[in-house]
Amino acid sequence: MKEAILLSWQGAWPTVKSSKPLATGAGVIDENAFNTIEVDKVFDAVNHAATTIGQAVLFRSLTQPLDVLDELKAKQDAVEELRSHSALKETLEHIVGTAANHEKDFYLLLFGEFQGTFGTAREDHEIEGYGYLQYKRGIRFMLELVDQIQAAGAPQSAYLKTLFDKIKAFADTRTYSLMEGPVYISENGIQAKQERKGSFSPAIIFRPRLFKPLLITLFFGTLWALAHFFPTDMFKVSVEAIPTAMIFFVPLLLIYYPVVGGFDRDSCIIPLRNEFKNSTDVADTLDALGQLDELLSFIKFADAFGTSMVLPKLVDAEHHRINLADARNPVLGKQNNAYIGNDFILEDDKLVLVTGPNSGGKTAFCKTVTQIQLLAQIGCYVPAQSATLTVADRIFYQAPEISHLVDGEGRFGTELKRTRDIFLATTAKSLVVLDELSEGTTFEEKMESSSNVLNGFYRKGNSTILITHNHQLVDNFVNQGIGLPKQVEFAHDAPTYKLIDGISRVSHADRVAKKIGFSKEDIDNYLADAK
Repeated sequence: MKEAILLSWQGAWPTVKSSKPLATGAGVIDENAFNTIEVDKVFDAVNHAATTIGQAVLFRSLTQPLDVLDELKAKQDAVEELRSHSALKETLEHIVGTAANHEKDFYLLLFGEFQGTFGTAREDHEIEGYGYLQYKRGIRFMLELVDQIQAAGAPQSAYLKTLFDKIKAFADTRTYSLMEGPVYISENGIQAKQERKGSFSPAIIFRPRLFKPLLITLFFGTLWALAHFFPTDMFKVSVEAIPTAMIFFVPLLLIYYPVVGGFDRDSCIIPLRNEFKNSTDVADTLDALGQLDELLSFIKFADAFGTSMVLPKLVDAEHHRINLADARNPVLGKQNNAYIGNDFILEDDKLVLVTGPNSGGKTAFCKTVTQIQLLAQIGCYVPAQSATLTVADRIFYQAPEISHLVDGEGRFGTELKRTRDIFLATTAKSLVVLDELSEGTTFEEKMESSSNVLNGFYRKGNSTILITHNHQLVDNFVNQGIGLPKQVEFAHDAPTYKLIDGISRVSHADRVAKKIGFSKEDIDNYLADAK
């Protein structure tokens, strides 16, 4: 069960990126995979959500993707219903748009900082005065959301229906009753209207306004009663004395405002906002709004991408499978018609060995595969002509991290520990990308260690993609009839960014050195010029 976004905002102003990846083996992706797959960039590409809660829900989905086939299919059904029923989509867009215009009022009520009686709000998160206006605006956001969803009708897909029902159900909660009012302050604390039925205990009715007609009437009624029943010179006020009496009325107002306003803020508004902030009913309702906005974001992302987008066909299988036609990178390919797509099939072979010179597109291709798998597991469109895949219980991407060396282990030991953790956490339904293996050791040790690791993953039965310059390692596996050899294509000494069959046996190191100005000739010229 994912933590509600509101609960992740406790103690801080709402932020979109409040969710964190789970520990290795506990979720679909861990922190290392999150960083290597560049999920932040994927989020920026997909994010077309209008509300803060919608963006936060989308980021949470990417951070903690689903791994249950039925849940993902239900989410896809909801996207397809919105795509095919324009009236429902327009209604939902109107609801989300209205929420986007007013949600900040609710967050300010929950998380805003009061500036005191005479303080002035200079920042967006500050509340001036006693908070009456902010309270009314904040609760109006929630009440109007429920009213709009209740008037929107009933969708057909199970996922959309669940979200609508969750928002409608908020109307039956104590929290909603407190927002709707009136609110009672009694010896038993804050009570809603329903909780006062049959109770005869005294209570103060909180209404979010400084002007209290009943209190003022009671005050002047008391003065009249004293003057009527206890006539003395003190209560004899002539018409001529009224201007003089007004001099004393102004100080009374200066006392009335801070006393009444301060009581309402400290005894009503702040306790109520704390209750709203910690309410699971409020959190669930906000999450439902965010999930609706997320679905609309998927559609907007597909419309804005610029090339073919599809909802992938999700299938069940004993081990991970993926079949992509003209797959493009979700980040680099957005609004980029020149981006080169690739076909990719990894089914019963379970192992793909990708070779080729630097800058040929190996890493970009592997990020394309993992990012598409990730998008599929949040219910989103993916950039491809067609896509069929299974749901991965784990998505791992290991790349060298020189800046995160474990003390005393060196590069080889640090990498091997990460590889071991991945290996232990994977199953036959996992997708694993390994960017080089056994770096930081001799060639002979690298061959032996890499062979052992790859054999281990192959026997586990998950989908494994290895990026390597070690064509001898690839030769060994191909000679055993294990794995699919793929290489990035070069034509006329330049990359085409196409993935083709075969094993690359050239490094193009000299081409890269010349490109950056550090080839043998460049070094010779530098030394000659220095003499």
